[in-house]
Amino acid sequence: MVFIVLVIFWALVISLFLSKIKRGKGAEWAKLFRIVTIVFSISIFTYWFVKKSAVGIMEDSVALQVINKLPQPLDFYVVTINDSEVGKVIDTKHIGKIRPEYYRIEYLKMDKSDEYWIAGYLGKKNLVYFSQHSLPNKNIDQIIEVRNYINQSVKLSDIAKVQVEDYNYENIKVGIWVTLDFLLLFLNLILLVKNRK
Repeated sequence: MVFIVLVIFWALVISLFLSKIKRGKGAEWAKLFRIVTIVFSISIFTYWFVKKSAVGIMEDSVALQVINKLPQPLDFYVVTINDSEVGKVIDTKHIGKIRPEYYRIEYLKMDKSDEYWIAGYLGKKNLVYFSQHSLPNKNIDQIIEVRNYINQSVKLSDIAKVQVEDYNYENIKVGIWVTLDFLLLFLNLILLVKNRK
């Protein structure tokens, strides 16, 4: 997604410069490029937001239900591990902040894995829960009740911390680029509508 966001960014920057071309042979091509860029950008972001908002049910996935039985809300992440390489991370997902006596469901693609880790954070940096889970039968959905503050493996939880930090860093980076894209998209739309009047 980062590549597409960067392509949209540069296309919108070029569109801003092309908005200065008002007359001549290039004016129609510039306007066409600007319209195509705006329509493409809106389409991509609409598709992306609908996909992100939809429930992530995947074919042949395992449903993981995490229930918070602790007295405080925790921010949970799940890290999927490649079974052929020890400690090789396939995917990191943010399950969300779960209040006491509430649960969240996440769908995991486990075709290349039979192990996952759950990390729970109190605040942004304070890892207070870490558990390692094997998945011998991929046809049975998983229910994990978090009843106490434990760290089953300091070594593995350190790997999980790095993965969660990388995941959050990538999300912040994408968020900044998407914000810039929206700003440029808004400017391009305003200039396009203004020129039509």
